[in-house]
Amino acid sequence: MTLDTTLPTAELNGTLTRAGGIHKVENAFIGLPSMNEPGSEAFIGDALANPEGATICSGFFELKASAPLVYTYTYDEMKVVVEGEFILTDQATGETTRAKAKDVLFFPKGTTVKFETDDYALGFYVGARTFAP
Repeated sequence: MTLDTTLPTAELNGTLTRAGGIHKVENAFIGLPSMNEPGSEAFIGDALANPEGATICSGFFELKASAPLVYTYTYDEMKVVVEGEFILTDQATGETTRAKAKDVLFFPKGTTVKFETDDYALGFYVGARTFAP
């Protein structure tokens, strides 16, 4: 495998390299930017955002025990829990579920979710959203 030189990723987390058409990002879960929600220790960062013009983004979402984070999805998203456990409440129905490591979640566009954790949770997400012109 031959790797191209590291590509600039000013707005992305991690280190991006390419091997032909393969995009690889290392350490995208380290140093996630804060979501700046008062009282909530929530962090998020894209690892890839619309690579090659694709209408898809991916990255990591981290939550520490703190005030809940309430988020309304303006796009469809899937998430895999990597570590820990999320406590998720659908704000429209009040229904709650717990998602642990290796669980897969889907959040349809328009869904408002309250995210909580008893300790810590890390998720990897893929969203159908675009920053491309």
